Amino acid sequence: MAETMHININDFSVPDISVVVPVKNEAENIAPLIDEIRASLAGGALYEIIYIDDGSTDATPHELEKQFSAGAPLRVIRHAKSCGQSAAIISGINAARGHIIVTLDGDGQNDPADLPAMLTRFRKNSDFDNLLIAGWRTKRRDTTIKRWTSKLANALRRRLLKDNTPDTGCGIKVFSRAGFMAMPHFDHMHRFLPALTIRGGGQVVSVPVNHRHRERGVSNYGTLDRAWASIWDIMGVLWLLNRANQPVSSEVQFTAEEPDQ
Repeated sequence: MAETMHININDFSVPDISVVVPVKNEAENIAPLIDEIRASLAGGALYEIIYIDDGSTDATPHELEKQFSAGAPLRVIRHAKSCGQSAAIISGINAARGHIIVTLDGDGQNDPADLPAMLTRFRKNSDFDNLLIAGWRTKRRDTTIKRWTSKLANALRRRLLKDNTPDTGCGIKVFSRAGFMAMPHFDHMHRFLPALTIRGGGQVVSVPVNHRHRERGVSNYGTLDRAWASIWDIMGVLWLLNRANQPVSSEVQFTAEEPDQ
């Protein structure tokens, strides 16, 4: 069950952008990342930051409370127990008020400084309900085994799902809330947003982004268990893709006849 914990909104204006950040036991990364998000979006469109605390057992709730008290445009949703990253993202987007969604990993490896350019690219498309701007970590700052397992998983995924996306695992993405809500929701779906976007008739644009070493805290994910889960997930998404049906449709326009005099 997800519970909305804090809302720090100074007025009742509806934001254009909702920045959704899932976290579990990331107390040391809360303040630095929120500061960077605020700096990257300052002076632009109205935005809100939504943190989803996925059952943290460290000081994450306390650090989020401090940011709320310090005036961050912050909303916090807490899962009573850990449900995984996809469930956290779904909870955040369900609560989001912005029509543009930005997702970021909460470990600080994604760079919020990439957001202004990604948002500009997103807004250039008039049909942005069917557009996903996906970050592409061209220079990964991870361990060797993580880079190799990710490379193998990406190669298998591209071959089977034909999503034409070099890096679906990158957490920094921009897309519309409406487009996301139209997708099927399931565990681990966040890894397959490009394939699901294409399944719905949309377009995916990959843009190079900065990737940073994790400076604080420890990863919540193992390498081998993630690899095995990815293989099973790919099979499930392939099943979904094979059953997608996108009709070509248009509204019929009738010409009203003048009534008889």
